[in-house]
Amino acid sequence: MQRTAVINVVGLTKKLLGPHTPHLSALSNDVAAIDAVTPALTCSAQTTYLTGKLPSEHGIVGNGWYFRELDQVMLWRQSNRLVEAPRIWHLARERDPRFTCANTFWWYAMATDADITLTPRPLYCANGLKLPDFYTQPATLREQLRQRLGQFPLYDFWGPRTSIRSSRWIADAALEVEARFEPTLNLIYLPHLDYCLQRLGPQADISTDLREIDAVCGDLIDKFRERGVRVVVLSEYGIVPVSRPVHINRVLRDAGLLAIKRDLGRDYLDTGASRAFAVADHQVAHVYVRDQRDIAAVTRLFDDVDGVGEVLHDAGKHHYGLAHPRAGEIVLLAEPDSWFTYYFWADDAAAPDYARTVDIHTKPGYDPVELFVDPGIRFPALKVGGILARKALGMRYTMDVIPLDASLVRGSHGIRTASDEDAPVLISSERGRIPDDKLAATEVCSLLLEHVFVQ
Repeated sequence: MQRTAVINVVGLTKKLLGPHTPHLSALSNDVAAIDAVTPALTCSAQTTYLTGKLPSEHGIVGNGWYFRELDQVMLWRQSNRLVEAPRIWHLARERDPRFTCANTFWWYAMATDADITLTPRPLYCANGLKLPDFYTQPATLREQLRQRLGQFPLYDFWGPRTSIRSSRWIADAALEVEARFEPTLNLIYLPHLDYCLQRLGPQADISTDLREIDAVCGDLIDKFRERGVRVVVLSEYGIVPVSRPVHINRVLRDAGLLAIKRDLGRDYLDTGASRAFAVADHQVAHVYVRDQRDIAAVTRLFDDVDGVGEVLHDAGKHHYGLAHPRAGEIVLLAEPDSWFTYYFWADDAAAPDYARTVDIHTKPGYDPVELFVDPGIRFPALKVGGILARKALGMRYTMDVIPLDASLVRGSHGIRTASDEDAPVLISSERGRIPDDKLAATEVCSLLLEHVFVQ
């Protein structure tokens, strides 16, 4: 077996490789564009790479979905048991039982039988405090890494203050795992480009961000190759410029199909009472329709909505590999310049209390506006300082600094890109390992296994 490291540089495309990425460009003897899976989202894409299967087979239809049996929308679950297909480490162990795999921040890292795993895992205290932390197996690795690297910088990983610090910490942790365990396959997730590309869009000047992530990758590439480890760099999706947020749930509400529960003067989505509602996720939305007799009416509704590119029913879901019971009765794909919000309130004054916070587990859909501080706050540093003072005193607090202006978002993903220049990529340190033509997302798993088992 040949030990291999797989560095997932989120959002990397051919268009972004160039003078600001000397280390990645030096590695790129061959660069293959990947025909992204639909939906081109973190959890679906990563799971397809690690199983060689489409969402219709592995079950990960997005970053989250409506759990019908629980009547709950849940995003960013962490249990690997949600994946319904064998993972790459299962396939590799069948070839050689000595194979070992380390998962450093790829998703579904908990309740897993990978050999080593690390994943973000905040502490939620009884007094309401949320503290940065992470989870590891073996469990002793957590304290060892904390002593070596410090606490994982959670607030640099997602939210308005995201920075290169989180990707640097993850890279350093991966090198610690390499030094301690020498896994056969080391999976490493570096999210840094995701932030600037969603905030600013790929048309903006992100040269500083490119240099930052390239430096992190250069360090990883050099140290792995010094130890005789093959290196693969890939990305999950390409991010395209967007200018049109589409409020799917507001359309359903105006049509009388979405139910609202009113609490303390605020609106909350009542999924169980709704005839139809959407779980919005970047450029994809799963629309859950309680009564089959409403499907035709919901279809007609979205046929006339600007920004909706395709309305998928059974045949369409089969075509895109999304025909799984977890998917919505209808799946919407956005136009290339559009993306879907989760917003369901008609008046910002009635927005739910979590809307103005970073709260990835409560919101019934993905919210990229969490990357911004509300520009309407006159002195944001002063407000944040006051909130942090309450936190330091052990008092309950609400970090309500997120705007409700979806037009701030300039980049999104989820559908296949029109140009290969904007598609996700795969780069190998090994010449001749990558096909000349476009690579299907389902082929990535076998290509990674080839790096391990073919000399």
